[in-house]
Amino acid sequence: MTAIRVFHYEAFSPVPGQGNPAGVMLDADGLTDTQMQRIAAKVGFNETTFVCRSEAADVQLRYFTPGHEMDLCGHATMASLYALHTRGRLERSEAMIETKAGLLPVELRRDPGGSEDSLFMRMRQADPVFLPFEGDRDRLLALMGLSADDVDDRYPIVYGSTGVWTVLIPIWKLEAFSRMVPDNAAFPDVLTQQPRASLHPFCMETVDPAARMHARHFSSPFSGMVEDPATGTATGVMGAYALTYMEPDEQRTEFVVEQGIEMGRGGRIKVEASRRESGEIEILVSGQAVFVGELEIELE
Repeated sequence: MTAIRVFHYEAFSPVPGQGNPAGVMLDADGLTDTQMQRIAAKVGFNETTFVCRSEAADVQLRYFTPGHEMDLCGHATMASLYALHTRGRLERSEAMIETKAGLLPVELRRDPGGSEDSLFMRMRQADPVFLPFEGDRDRLLALMGLSADDVDDRYPIVYGSTGVWTVLIPIWKLEAFSRMVPDNAAFPDVLTQQPRASLHPFCMETVDPAARMHARHFSSPFSGMVEDPATGTATGVMGAYALTYMEPDEQRTEFVVEQGIEMGRGGRIKVEASRRESGEIEILVSGQAVFVGELEIELE
Protein backbone atom coordinates (compact mmCIF):
# COMPACT_ATOMS: atom_id res chain seq x y z
CA MET A 1 0.00 0.00 0.00
CA THR A 2 1.23 3.47 -0.91
CA ALA A 3 0.02 6.63 0.82
CA ILE A 4 -0.97 9.35 -1.66
CA ARG A 5 -1.44 12.95 -0.51
CA VAL A 6 -4.29 14.88 -2.08
CA PHE A 7 -5.00 18.51 -1.22
CA HIS A 8 -8.61 19.54 -0.56
CA TYR A 9 -9.58 22.91 -2.03
CA GLU A 10 -12.91 24.60 -2.69
CA ALA A 11 -13.59 26.82 -5.68
CA PHE A 12 -15.85 29.77 -6.42
CA SER A 13 -15.80 30.97 -2.83
CA PRO A 14 -13.00 32.19 -0.51
CA VAL A 15 -14.84 30.68 2.48
CA PRO A 16 -14.40 26.99 3.46
CA GLY A 17 -17.67 25.07 3.27
CA GLN A 18 -19.23 27.43 0.71
CA GLY A 19 -17.55 26.56 -2.58
CA ASN A 20 -17.25 23.43 -4.72
CA PRO A 21 -14.82 20.82 -3.31
CA ALA A 22 -12.01 19.54 -5.52
CA GLY A 23 -9.05 17.30 -4.86
CA VAL A 24 -5.70 18.42 -6.25
CA MET A 25 -2.78 16.03 -6.56
CA LEU A 26 0.53 17.59 -7.51
CA ASP A 27 3.32 15.72 -9.32
CA ALA A 28 1.02 13.06 -10.76
CA ASP A 29 3.19 12.07 -13.75
CA GLY A 30 4.03 8.63 -12.36
CA LEU A 31 0.40 7.54 -12.04
CA THR A 32 -1.48 5.41 -14.56
CA ASP A 33 -4.98 6.28 -15.72
CA THR A 34 -6.33 3.43 -13.62
CA GLN A 35 -4.57 4.72 -10.50
CA MET A 36 -5.90 8.24 -11.09
CA GLN A 37 -9.41 6.86 -11.38
CA ARG A 38 -9.04 4.85 -8.16
CA ILE A 39 -7.73 7.88 -6.27
CA ALA A 40 -10.59 10.07 -7.52
CA ALA A 41 -13.12 7.44 -6.43
CA LYS A 42 -11.60 7.31 -2.95
CA VAL A 43 -11.46 11.11 -2.65
CA GLY A 44 -15.15 11.20 -3.60
CA PHE A 45 -15.39 14.83 -4.74
CA ASN A 46 -17.11 15.84 -7.98
CA GLU A 47 -13.63 16.17 -9.50
CA THR A 48 -10.05 15.50 -8.55
CA THR A 49 -7.31 17.13 -10.64
CA PHE A 50 -4.01 15.44 -11.38
CA VAL A 51 -1.25 17.92 -12.19
CA CYS A 52 1.26 16.67 -14.75
CA ARG A 53 4.13 18.06 -16.80
CA SER A 54 3.32 19.37 -20.26
CA GLU A 55 5.44 19.83 -23.37
CA ALA A 56 2.87 22.18 -24.91
CA ALA A 57 1.88 24.38 -21.96
CA ASP A 58 2.97 25.42 -18.48
CA VAL A 59 1.13 22.50 -16.92
CA GLN A 60 -1.23 19.68 -17.86
CA LEU A 61 -4.41 19.14 -15.84
CA ARG A 62 -6.37 15.90 -15.92
CA TYR A 63 -9.79 15.75 -14.30
CA PHE A 64 -11.46 12.64 -12.86
CA THR A 65 -14.88 12.28 -11.28
CA PRO A 66 -15.42 9.19 -9.08
CA GLY A 67 -16.71 7.48 -12.23
CA HIS A 68 -14.71 8.65 -15.25
CA GLU A 69 -12.29 11.19 -16.73
CA MET A 70 -13.57 14.60 -17.89
CA ASP A 71 -12.14 16.71 -20.71
CA LEU A 72 -12.46 19.92 -18.67
CA CYS A 73 -13.68 21.10 -15.29
CA GLY A 74 -14.02 24.75 -14.33
CA HIS A 75 -14.05 24.53 -10.55
CA ALA A 76 -11.21 22.00 -10.43
CA THR A 77 -9.17 24.29 -12.70
CA MET A 78 -9.70 27.19 -10.29
CA ALA A 79 -8.71 25.01 -7.34
CA SER A 80 -5.61 23.76 -9.17
CA LEU A 81 -4.47 27.22 -10.21
CA TYR A 82 -4.89 28.45 -6.65
CA ALA A 83 -2.91 25.47 -5.33
CA LEU A 84 -0.11 25.92 -7.86
CA HIS A 85 0.16 29.66 -7.24
CA THR A 86 0.03 29.61 -3.45
CA ARG A 87 2.54 26.72 -3.31
CA GLY A 88 5.01 28.53 -5.57
CA ARG A 89 4.54 26.24 -8.56
CA LEU A 90 2.99 28.85 -10.89
CA GLU A 91 3.96 32.38 -9.98
CA ARG A 92 3.31 34.20 -13.26
CA SER A 93 0.08 36.15 -13.72
CA GLU A 94 -0.57 34.57 -17.14
CA ALA A 95 -0.06 30.96 -18.16
CA MET A 96 -1.28 28.20 -20.46
CA ILE A 97 -2.84 24.92 -19.32
CA GLU A 98 -3.11 21.73 -21.34
CA THR A 99 -6.44 19.90 -21.05
CA LYS A 100 -8.26 17.32 -23.13
CA ALA A 101 -10.47 20.22 -24.29
CA GLY A 102 -7.39 21.94 -25.72
CA LEU A 103 -4.75 24.48 -24.69
CA LEU A 104 -6.42 27.18 -22.62
CA PRO A 105 -4.95 30.49 -21.35
CA VAL A 106 -5.44 31.40 -17.69
CA GLU A 107 -4.82 34.50 -15.59
CA LEU A 108 -4.17 35.01 -11.88
CA ARG A 109 -4.83 38.42 -10.38
CA ARG A 110 -4.49 39.68 -6.83
CA ASP A 111 -5.73 43.02 -5.56
CA PRO A 112 -2.71 45.28 -4.82
CA GLY A 113 -1.59 44.58 -1.27
CA GLY A 114 -4.24 41.88 -0.93
CA SER A 115 -4.03 38.55 0.86
CA GLU A 116 -4.56 35.08 -0.57
CA ASP A 117 -8.30 35.71 -0.21
CA SER A 118 -8.03 38.41 -2.89
CA LEU A 119 -6.62 36.06 -5.55
CA PHE A 120 -8.89 35.65 -8.58
CA MET A 121 -8.37 33.06 -11.31
CA ARG A 122 -9.74 33.52 -14.82
CA MET A 123 -9.75 30.83 -17.51
CA ARG A 124 -10.73 30.77 -21.15
CA GLN A 125 -12.95 27.86 -22.09
CA ALA A 126 -13.35 26.05 -25.39
CA ASP A 127 -15.52 27.65 -28.08
CA PRO A 128 -19.20 27.08 -27.25
CA VAL A 129 -21.30 24.61 -29.20
CA PHE A 130 -25.08 24.23 -29.00
CA LEU A 131 -27.46 21.50 -30.15
CA PRO A 132 -31.26 21.73 -29.98
CA PHE A 133 -32.80 19.33 -27.49
CA GLU A 134 -34.90 16.97 -29.59
CA GLY A 135 -36.01 14.57 -26.89
CA ASP A 136 -39.16 14.29 -24.78
CA ARG A 137 -39.41 17.61 -22.95
CA ASP A 138 -42.03 16.43 -20.46
CA ARG A 139 -39.90 13.44 -19.47
CA LEU A 140 -36.85 15.68 -19.16
CA LEU A 141 -38.66 17.96 -16.73
CA ALA A 142 -40.08 15.01 -14.82
CA LEU A 143 -36.50 13.85 -14.20
CA MET A 144 -36.17 16.92 -11.95
CA GLY A 145 -39.67 16.69 -10.46
CA LEU A 146 -40.97 19.57 -12.60
CA SER A 147 -43.66 20.09 -15.25
CA ALA A 148 -44.12 22.19 -18.39
CA ASP A 149 -45.57 25.02 -16.28
CA ASP A 150 -42.14 25.54 -14.71
CA VAL A 151 -40.34 26.28 -17.99
CA ASP A 152 -39.54 29.79 -19.19
CA ASP A 153 -40.71 29.40 -22.79
CA ARG A 154 -39.08 32.64 -23.91
CA TYR A 155 -35.86 30.68 -24.33
CA PRO A 156 -35.03 27.20 -25.74
CA ILE A 157 -33.87 24.04 -24.02
CA VAL A 158 -30.52 23.14 -25.60
CA TYR A 159 -27.43 21.02 -25.19
CA GLY A 160 -24.42 23.27 -24.70
CA SER A 161 -20.69 22.74 -24.29
CA THR A 162 -17.53 24.75 -23.70
CA GLY A 163 -15.67 21.50 -23.09
CA VAL A 164 -18.32 19.37 -21.34
CA TRP A 165 -21.92 18.78 -22.48
CA THR A 166 -24.82 19.92 -20.31
CA VAL A 167 -28.50 20.61 -20.98
CA LEU A 168 -29.51 24.22 -20.30
CA ILE A 169 -33.10 24.41 -19.06
CA PRO A 170 -34.63 27.88 -18.53
CA ILE A 171 -36.97 27.92 -15.52
CA TRP A 172 -39.62 30.58 -14.86
CA LYS A 173 -39.56 31.02 -11.07
CA LEU A 174 -36.95 30.73 -8.35
CA GLU A 175 -39.28 28.77 -6.08
CA ALA A 176 -39.18 25.82 -8.50
CA PHE A 177 -35.57 25.14 -7.55
CA SER A 178 -36.51 24.13 -4.01
CA ARG A 179 -38.86 21.50 -5.50
CA MET A 180 -36.28 19.85 -7.73
CA VAL A 181 -35.41 16.21 -7.02
CA PRO A 182 -33.19 14.68 -9.74
CA ASP A 183 -33.53 11.12 -11.03
CA ASN A 184 -29.94 10.99 -12.28
CA ALA A 185 -29.96 7.30 -13.20
CA ALA A 186 -32.63 7.94 -15.83
CA PHE A 187 -30.86 10.87 -17.53
CA PRO A 188 -29.26 8.81 -20.37
CA ASP A 189 -32.64 7.37 -21.41
CA VAL A 190 -33.90 10.88 -22.21
CA LEU A 191 -30.63 12.49 -23.33
CA THR A 192 -30.27 10.29 -26.39
CA GLN A 193 -28.25 12.90 -28.32
CA GLN A 194 -25.64 13.21 -25.55
CA PRO A 195 -26.24 10.41 -23.01
CA ARG A 196 -23.41 11.56 -20.72
CA ALA A 197 -24.67 15.13 -20.43
CA SER A 198 -25.69 16.72 -17.13
CA LEU A 199 -28.77 18.89 -16.48
CA HIS A 200 -28.37 22.59 -15.71
CA PRO A 201 -31.66 24.37 -14.87
CA PHE A 202 -31.40 28.14 -14.40
CA CYS A 203 -33.62 31.18 -13.96
CA MET A 204 -33.43 34.97 -13.97
CA GLU A 205 -34.66 35.38 -10.38
CA THR A 206 -31.88 35.31 -7.78
CA VAL A 207 -31.36 35.31 -4.04
CA ASP A 208 -28.33 37.61 -4.26
CA PRO A 209 -29.16 40.93 -5.98
CA ALA A 210 -25.59 41.03 -7.34
CA ALA A 211 -26.19 37.83 -9.33
CA ARG A 212 -28.01 37.77 -12.65
CA MET A 213 -28.88 34.07 -12.78
CA HIS A 214 -29.61 31.29 -10.30
CA ALA A 215 -28.71 27.69 -11.17
CA ARG A 216 -28.49 24.09 -10.02
CA HIS A 217 -26.41 21.39 -11.70
CA PHE A 218 -27.42 17.72 -11.70
CA SER A 219 -24.59 15.38 -12.61
CA SER A 220 -24.52 12.62 -15.18
CA PRO A 221 -24.91 9.22 -13.49
CA PHE A 222 -21.66 8.17 -15.14
CA SER A 223 -19.81 10.62 -12.88
CA GLY A 224 -20.90 8.86 -9.70
CA MET A 225 -22.25 12.13 -8.26
CA VAL A 226 -25.73 13.67 -7.85
CA GLU A 227 -25.31 17.46 -7.75
CA ASP A 228 -22.53 19.99 -8.21
CA PRO A 229 -22.58 23.14 -6.01
CA ALA A 230 -20.69 25.46 -8.40
CA THR A 231 -20.00 24.54 -12.03
CA GLY A 232 -17.50 26.55 -14.09
CA THR A 233 -18.04 24.87 -17.47
CA ALA A 234 -21.83 25.09 -17.26
CA THR A 235 -21.58 28.75 -16.24
CA GLY A 236 -19.36 29.36 -19.26
CA VAL A 237 -22.07 27.89 -21.48
CA MET A 238 -24.60 30.19 -19.78
CA GLY A 239 -22.60 33.22 -20.95
CA ALA A 240 -22.67 31.94 -24.53
CA TYR A 241 -26.36 31.08 -24.16
CA ALA A 242 -27.10 34.66 -23.07
CA LEU A 243 -25.44 36.14 -26.18
CA THR A 244 -26.93 33.52 -28.52
CA TYR A 245 -30.54 33.31 -27.36
CA MET A 246 -31.23 36.15 -24.92
CA GLU A 247 -29.16 39.07 -26.25
CA PRO A 248 -28.49 38.21 -29.92
CA ASP A 249 -27.81 41.84 -30.85
CA GLU A 250 -25.21 42.43 -28.13
CA GLN A 251 -21.47 42.06 -28.66
CA ARG A 252 -20.57 41.35 -25.06
CA THR A 253 -22.08 40.42 -21.73
CA GLU A 254 -20.79 39.62 -18.26
CA PHE A 255 -22.58 38.58 -15.10
CA VAL A 256 -22.44 36.53 -11.91
CA VAL A 257 -24.22 33.20 -11.44
CA GLU A 258 -25.20 31.94 -7.98
CA GLN A 259 -25.26 28.18 -7.46
CA GLY A 260 -25.30 25.74 -4.56
CA ILE A 261 -27.79 27.58 -2.35
CA GLU A 262 -30.11 24.57 -2.15
CA MET A 263 -27.11 22.53 -0.98
CA GLY A 264 -26.31 24.98 1.82
CA ARG A 265 -23.44 26.53 -0.15
CA GLY A 266 -22.87 29.91 -1.76
CA GLY A 267 -20.89 29.56 -4.97
CA ARG A 268 -20.44 32.69 -7.09
CA ILE A 269 -19.08 32.40 -10.63
CA LYS A 270 -18.39 35.26 -13.02
CA VAL A 271 -18.72 34.70 -16.75
CA GLU A 272 -17.68 37.02 -19.60
CA ALA A 273 -18.85 36.34 -23.15
CA SER A 274 -17.83 38.37 -26.20
CA ARG A 275 -18.17 37.97 -29.95
CA ARG A 276 -15.05 37.73 -32.07
CA GLU A 277 -14.93 39.23 -35.56
CA SER A 278 -15.36 35.70 -36.89
CA GLY A 279 -18.71 35.48 -35.10
CA GLU A 280 -17.54 32.87 -32.59
CA ILE A 281 -18.06 33.59 -28.91
CA GLU A 282 -15.14 33.77 -26.50
CA ILE A 283 -15.84 32.61 -22.94
CA LEU A 284 -13.97 33.59 -19.78
CA VAL A 285 -14.89 32.30 -16.34
CA SER A 286 -13.42 33.61 -13.11
CA GLY A 287 -13.65 33.07 -9.38
CA GLN A 288 -11.81 32.47 -6.13
CA ALA A 289 -10.71 29.41 -4.17
CA VAL A 290 -9.59 28.38 -0.69
CA PHE A 291 -7.45 25.65 0.85
CA VAL A 292 -9.37 23.37 3.22
CA GLY A 293 -7.06 20.52 4.22
CA GLU A 294 -5.18 17.37 3.22
CA LEU A 295 -6.37 13.85 2.48
CA GLU A 296 -4.26 10.69 2.65
CA ILE A 297 -5.34 8.05 0.19
CA GLU A 298 -4.12 4.47 0.36
CA LEU A 299 -3.29 3.20 -3.13
CA GLU A 300 -2.73 -0.50 -3.75
